[in-house]
Order: sequence, then structure tokens, then C-alpha cells
Amino acid sequence: MSALSELKRHLRPGQVYRRKDLSRWSKAVDRHLRQLLDEGRLEKVSAGVYMAPRKTRFGAAPAKPEKLVETFLGDDRFLMVSPTAFNSLGVGTTQLHNEPVVYNLKRHGRFRLDGRYYDFRMRSSVPRQLSKEVLLVDLLHNLDRLPEDRSEILPRALSKARDMAPARLARAVKEFGSARAARLLAPVLDQA
Repeated sequence: MSALSELKRHLRPGQVYRRKDLSRWSKAVDRHLRQLLDEGRLEKVSAGVYMAPRKTRFGAAPAKPEKLVETFLGDDRFLMVSPTAFNSLGVGTTQLHNEPVVYNLKRHGRFRLDGRYYDFRMRSSVPRQLSKEVLLVDLLHNLDRLPEDRSEILPRALSKARDMAPARLARAVKEFGSARAARLLAPVLDQA
């Protein structure tokens, strides 16, 4: 069996690979990558990141965003949030956003992965999952980035914070919040 055939045997449709992952199965990884790209067995997603396309009856399916981000970062400790999720809090935000924000421990900046932009923001800690408390803390941290009027959103957000479980909100502020979010939520948490 040739080295290229051995490498092909390890590729799974819909999976995302880093160059260094593929080098485990090939001594001439750059030459084999070029051949696999020419054959259409791999697609370049970003610098050093490749995807084995998954075929559907409608054409090639994109990779799952979570898998793309995990492979790009080389780490599964991240939280992907769409600013559109702020609308679910019921504080008056109504905008739709197409660029997810990825809170992580390694990268900062705006990167294009598989034709879509992601806003990577480094944080010292990242919660495992998105809760309404974490979402509210994130909203307060990003108030100036929102297109809505801050003077209308802030009082509604603080009112919403009063209805949340104080212990969970305090934990979200401590583990994920910025100094700004902590300052804005201090009166709410002191009352509780």
C-alpha cells in the first residue's frame, strides 16, 4: 500500500484536520496534501487546516462550526456565541448577526474558516456552556459594540439580572465577566 493510500484510509468525510495531524500518517505530508487537494479529497479551510468534504445529495456539506473551531484552536476549551443570542434575553436587542464570537484561551482576532468569519477573543477562563447568566454578563461586557441604544438596553439588562439566581450570576461574573460587567452588576449582587 502506498503512503498516499495509507493517508487516504485515515480521512473521514466531514472531519477537519491540522497539517500536523496528517503528518502522523505521511512522511511527505506537503506533497500528499497537494495531491489530496488536487483530487478533491481535502479542502483547505485555513492556513494549516483542512477538511475532508462530506458529500450530500445537494453537494458538499460544510464542516460543523464547532469542529472547525476546535481543530483551528487545537483545543476544545472555547465557547461559541452568536450576538443574536442576546435577543433571547428579552432586553430589547433585535439585531441579527452573522459572525459568531469564539471565547477561547489561545487566539485573538478575526479569522476566516471555510468561507465564514469568526471573531476570536481570548479570555483567562471560558465557561463550558452558555447559560442565561453568562449571556447577560457577555451582553454587559459588549454594550458598546451593540447597534442598539445603550441607555435603553442597560436598565432592562439590570432588571433582568435581578430576576436571575444570584449565586449563578455571581459565579458567571467571577468566572467569565470583565471588570465592566462586574462593576455594572455589583449593585444587583449586593442587594441579593
